[in-house]
Formats: sequence, C-alpha cells, structure tokens
Amino acid sequence: MDGAAEAAKPRNLGGSLPVPNVQDLAARPGDLSPSVLGRYLRDTDAAPAVVPAIGGDDDDSVPVVDFARLLDPEHADEEAARLRAACEDWGFFQVVNHGVPDKVVDDMKEDLKGFFHLPLAEKRALAQEPGGIEGYGQAFVVSEDQKLDWADMFFLSTQPPEYRELKFWPLQPPTFRDSMERYSVEVQRVATDLLRIMARNLGVEDAEKLTRIAGSQSMRMNYYPPCPPAHDRVLGLSPHSDAVGLTLLLQVSPVPGLQIRRKGGWVPVAPLPGALVANVGDVIEVLTNGRYKSIEHRAVVSASEERVSVAAFHVAKFGETYGPLEEIVGAAGEAPRYRTVSVEDYMKLVLSSKLDGKNIMDAMKINP
Repeated sequence: MDGAAEAAKPRNLGGSLPVPNVQDLAARPGDLSPSVLGRYLRDTDAAPAVVPAIGGDDDDSVPVVDFARLLDPEHADEEAARLRAACEDWGFFQVVNHGVPDKVVDDMKEDLKGFFHLPLAEKRALAQEPGGIEGYGQAFVVSEDQKLDWADMFFLSTQPPEYRELKFWPLQPPTFRDSMERYSVEVQRVATDLLRIMARNLGVEDAEKLTRIAGSQSMRMNYYPPCPPAHDRVLGLSPHSDAVGLTLLLQVSPVPGLQIRRKGGWVPVAPLPGALVANVGDVIEVLTNGRYKSIEHRAVVSASEERVSVAAFHVAKFGETYGPLEEIVGAAGEAPRYRTVSVEDYMKLVLSSKLDGKNIMDAMKINP
C-alpha cells in the first residue's frame, strides 16, 4: 500500500444508533412523558451528585498552565515543570495565554451558538449517516437499552483538509465555515506545541513521535439544554476518558458543567475566561505506557440554562500506529502494558463502544 493510500481516511469506521433530539424534547416539556424521560434518568448511584475529592486545598481546582511562559526561554523550564506535574497528577489543565486571537475564539463561540439555534429541520439536513459519526446527532449509542445523554452533538473532521466531509459543514450561520477553519488551525498549533513540550518532559528526543498525534483533528460540538424536571437525575455526557491523543475544550458558555473524577470524587472545572481546557487522552496513556493517564470526566446539566462547548480532538493520521514508545519503555526497563494497533483498528474499537469509564483502555491493556 503506497503512502497516499495509507493516509486516506477510511469510511464506515462505525456510527451510532439514532436517538431523539434533546433540544427539541426540552422545548416541548408537555410532551416529556415519564417513558421518554426514563431513557435519560440515571440510577441513584449514577446520578450527578458532586462529591468533593479527598485531599487538601491543592485538590480543589484544575491546574493552570501559561502557554506563553512555556514558549518564553526565560520561563520555559519552570512552566514545563508545571505542565509535567499537571500531566502526571491531574491529566487535566487549563491553558491560558495560548495565543489564539480573541476574535477567532469569539467568532467560533457566536457561530456555534448560532448553529444550535437554527431550526431543527436545518440542523437535521446535516444529520449523521448510517455507519458514520460526522454530522448532527449523537455518538456512542450502541444499544436500545442504554441510558442516553441529555445533549445533542455536531461532529466534524477538520484537519487535515482532505479528511473533511464538506457536505456536513453548515452554510448557516454564513460565517461558520470560515470561523471553524481559523479556529481549527489555531487550536492545532497549540496542541502541537504542547505535545512537543510533553515529549521533552518525557525524555523523548524525537518530538515528532508525540506531535504526530496532532496530525489529525476533529471537533465535537455539544449542546446541553436545561432539564428543569430532572437536572439532578440526568447527565449531559456519561463518565468516560477521551479515546484520543490530546483534547482542547472551549467552554463556550459561562455555565459550569464539566467535572473530572479525582480521588473518589467529582471536581468541577469552572469556566476560566479565555482558557482552553486540555486533557490527556487514552492515546497518550498508551504512548507513555501509563506514565501520563487519561482521566474520567463527565458533563452535568443545569435546571435553567443551556450550555455549549466544543472539544478539539487530536489524533494521528490514518496509516499510523499507536503503541508504547520504546524510549519510555526502555528507559524504565518495563514491559509494554498496552497493545500496538493501527489507527484504523483503534478507531473501529472506539466507535463500536459506548461511553463507559475507561473501557477503551481496558481493551488496550495486554494484561487487563
């Protein structure tokens, strides 16, 4: 197989069962019967009560990493140490001073809100097709019996440009495509630089072994309607770790909702103006042989306010493989804990699974 064929984006890697549109359900509370709402209600032990993490004051909030200091030779070592600690101890951190222009961020926010407020028929014209994840709908619904998330999503492949399915790119709002293009490029730059510094922190001399997992990018745009009758019994996004390399999340709304699992509790990630929320994905856990671990997180919903977010997922291009890096395994004198698989096979595994904790990592372990 030649290089061009290896890099091509495969089709029909996996999709999701169709589900009701939650924004539409929330707009018609009179039609929200117990049987309909019952598909979203969680058992008491899975309901979204916040349990504080066990620990001192340092456990109260997600670390903040100053991106500008990472790139400044005068402060780079100190900030890189802060990044290392965040990756080792938390798996999550907020990135400030990332250099994405305010206008690029603001335009993306406005066009995302504009898209989700389009009439339902216009959004459904971009609905996912059988066997695919791109488009408007939901993801990781593999059974008619599983509990559903109180949210709708819109998924696009954004980088490299040849991976895009432009039939799913909306024409309304009229500036959406341009806003997404500019935002996508800027966020991929941030992800690549973060991975390059992570490689240095890990003692990996060839930084491309990590930066390659920013070679491809997709965007998951989330809309969480309020749920007045049962906000304390539903979840906007089930607990899971991200089955990607590095995620950079923009919390479009000031409404809190993202929570991460830490020391037996759920820690809220307060929206920090201008910040991107970064988290270590399952692929980084595989590459580092578990030195950096992906962390479970979830989204809760409000009783009265909508919430919008967009997650930029960064992974390697098709035709490449994921497996523990020799520099890390060899330097530590340890055996690989995870299998080596092709990007295609990994994506098929991910898209055939429901969101359920760290189930993808369990499937990747050599000795579960």
